[in-house]
Amino acid sequence: MAEPFIVLSAITREYPSGEGTIAVLKDIDLTIGAGEMVAIIGASGSGKSTLMNILGCLDRPTAGSYRLEGREVSTLGPDELAQLRREHFGFIFQRYHLLAELTALGNVEIPAIYAGTAQSRRRDRAAALLARLGMTERAAHRPGQLSGGQQQRVSIARALMNDARVILADEPTGALDSHSGEEVLRVLDELHGEGRTVVIVTHDKSIAGRADRIVEIRDGVIVSDETAGGRGRRSGGAVAPVAATRGSGVISGLLNRSREAFRMAVLAMKAHQLRTFLTMLGIIIGIASVVSVVALGQGSQQRVLANIASLGTNTLQIFAGTSFGDTRSGRITSLVVDDADALARQPYVAAVTPTVSASVVARFGAAEANAQVSGVGEQYFEATGMRLLQGRFFDAEAVRRMSQEAVIDESARDALFPDRAMDPIGRTVLFGKVPLRVVGVAETQRSGPGGNQNLTIHAPYTTVQTRLIGSLSLQSITVKVADDVDTGLAENAVTQFMTRRHATKDFFIVNSDDIRQTITSTTQTMQVLIAAIAIISLLVGGIGVMNIMLVSVSERVSEIGVRMAVGARQGDIMQQFLIEAVLVCLIGGFLGVVAALGFGAIFSLFSSSFSFVYSTASIVASFLCSSLIGVVFGYLPARNASQLDPVVALSKG
Repeated sequence: MAEPFIVLSAITREYPSGEGTIAVLKDIDLTIGAGEMVAIIGASGSGKSTLMNILGCLDRPTAGSYRLEGREVSTLGPDELAQLRREHFGFIFQRYHLLAELTALGNVEIPAIYAGTAQSRRRDRAAALLARLGMTERAAHRPGQLSGGQQQRVSIARALMNDARVILADEPTGALDSHSGEEVLRVLDELHGEGRTVVIVTHDKSIAGRADRIVEIRDGVIVSDETAGGRGRRSGGAVAPVAATRGSGVISGLLNRSREAFRMAVLAMKAHQLRTFLTMLGIIIGIASVVSVVALGQGSQQRVLANIASLGTNTLQIFAGTSFGDTRSGRITSLVVDDADALARQPYVAAVTPTVSASVVARFGAAEANAQVSGVGEQYFEATGMRLLQGRFFDAEAVRRMSQEAVIDESARDALFPDRAMDPIGRTVLFGKVPLRVVGVAETQRSGPGGNQNLTIHAPYTTVQTRLIGSLSLQSITVKVADDVDTGLAENAVTQFMTRRHATKDFFIVNSDDIRQTITSTTQTMQVLIAAIAIISLLVGGIGVMNIMLVSVSERVSEIGVRMAVGARQGDIMQQFLIEAVLVCLIGGFLGVVAALGFGAIFSLFSSSFSFVYSTASIVASFLCSSLIGVVFGYLPARNASQLDPVVALSKG
């Protein structure tokens, strides 16, 4: 007898049954020598398949000792058992257990992938094994395109991929016709002839008769162990063995396995495209919502700030009195042009303009309308950011000479010159009893604090003071703060400066930046609120990914079992499913960004009021968010897949 290679001592295997247990194997003692061909026979339910699963490290005994080349197997961890399956055992299953999305060549390669073998080396060996078994012309075909006998040959080639020393064949001819079955048995004879240990589980005594020994098991107990005709080891026949590849270094092996896990994940996603898309849908909606909300929020904010800019950004307006509505403000005459000139010399001031106003009736031809004539300095237009549409603004010389010039806005132009063909530039309009010549047309400004519904006309303040009001006091002074100065600090400085000049605080200041900050804060609050809703949709999408990945695990239990049977570690299984989840989320994130960009383009065609302003930071954050969702919500399904029991997974295939 050959030297002991496999030694089972008092092996018992029990399974839960109701409130108790049922013993499938009972105190099994079995020794198998290296190079033996052993047939295990018995009726269905006798325990022969359970015995083979324990021999192949797919299952663990409840009690007893299993030694492989003197190494105790029954106490090893999952990854150590995976190493034994990878390095010592090759499985030939009755139902083949080939992966449908891979070709014959790809199926044969799988054990070498988990052994860390380089792609070129394992591909050459897989092709050589298929050639040895007469499958060269069918190497590129998928299992669904192969006959039963051809699928079993692929299964045999897979079993030999890592040069397995022990071939475990579970009813290898059970699903084949007699001719195909005979060919499979001939291959097993050849493998035995090469010196491999072959264990065949069968209920067919004629197949068992080809073995060196026949072990009969009944009700979980070995009832006979006999030599079958003393046939001994056969020669390898005409088919030459193929040299096995060996794993690469540790780092290159890890890289190979990671690369293959990525490839397998892509193949699995392609094989279930509808399910993959539905998984992505929640992520697509969530990412598109986040990017669109941020873009719309920033666009709206810019629009609001632009509107505020039309009122004059970074400006301070100094009014007489303590506040709007102060009944004494009309009697306060201490706000004068000298104050404006003194403020203009301060380092934090970019521009200053005195302001006075008078309400009059404007007439041109038959047109008549109420108008507010604002007397301002030449720097007013710069301070308030007013945009010229036609003609020119008046200058410092016009202010000094008290020129009878006026700049009207669009509203005044439309009211006083209803005939659009008439050019208002150079026309003289009567304001009250004072004629003023129109020198420019400016864009209509939004009404700020104290604004009214009258037409707005701008004239030199000296002209308004002398010809319309008859007073040298000012109603207000507008100060534009330098761009590099905080408006809050400037407001404090102006307050202190004016208080010292007047020896009292007989004025109040309106800071346009306060308005800007308030509106900006409001838009940001709304943006955060809508973004929170979008993030909730992302969370829902992530939960959807987890649910569908869990369903995917349940649907692919058999695949997981096959991968574990050929030597996949728990980490390999987890890596593949985690990569799938992350890929789904990343692709979903990319499609979500594309959808958001497309939505913005379509939105701009129908609306000019708002525009989408996309942020690179928000797009990058979306991709990072996609990855995080994939990792977080993909972890549980991946962990569940990696912790499946190989024998249970295979039984559900």
